Parts: sequence; C-alpha cells; structure tokens
Amino acid sequence: QVQLVESGGGLVQAGDSLRLSCAASGRTLSNFAMAWFRQAPGKEREFVAGISRSGGTTYYTDSVKGRFTIFRDNAKNTVYLQMNSLKPEDTAVYVCAADRTQSTIVVISVVQGYDYWGQGTQVTVSS
Repeated sequence: QVQLVESGGGLVQAGDSLRLSCAASGRTLSNFAMAWFRQAPGKEREFVAGISRSGGTTYYTDSVKGRFTIFRDNAKNTVYLQMNSLKPEDTAVYVCAADRTQSTIVVISVVQGYDYWGQGTQVTVSS
C-alpha cells in the first residue's frame, strides 16, 4: 500500500509556472510507475504525464508537450510535475497515481493502469 499526497497547486496567470509535488508514504516509489492526471468540472479524468519505474521513459498528452515535465526524486520519494507556460485550459484538479505492475520501461496512459491515487491539488489559470 502506498499513500500519495499532492501539493503545489494554486491560482496563477496565463504564462506563469507551477511545480506540483506528489509525496509518497508507506512504500518507496522506486518500483512504481507514476503519472499525473487532471479532471475539470464536467469532464472525464485525463492523463497528463507519466514516468516509468526506471525513470527512463516519459510520456505526455499532446496538449502539454513542450510545456510540462514529469520527473522523480527517489531520495525524497516524490514525483513532480513542472508546468510552464500555463494556459486557462490547464485549469483542473491534478491528481497523482502510482502502479507497481507496469514494466520498468513503459508508461500506461489510462486510469485503469493505476492502483493508487492521491486526493488532488487545484490548479487555476486566469487569462
């Protein structure tokens, strides 16, 4: 079992940057694939970015490519999402997820691929 707690969200203006953190407890994250999803009101939960267990593979949804970066710091048992050039359409609750069954080099981009979820942190981008 692993517990995930997100932080770093807030209210920013378009073009600003935020760094989200997902801190884990219960187990180390080194053997877990990690991902960030987001959900806006009235919309389905959407995959944003993922990183493989090894850290050697990352994958991003098209709308954030070139703007967002996912990375992990195993020493801190934390995964991050660096968000640059934020747009109003990025507004959502961002949640992190973990899974231990994925291979060391792949990223799964669907909700069903993850077993553990955080509670989310709100990101609001004004125009």
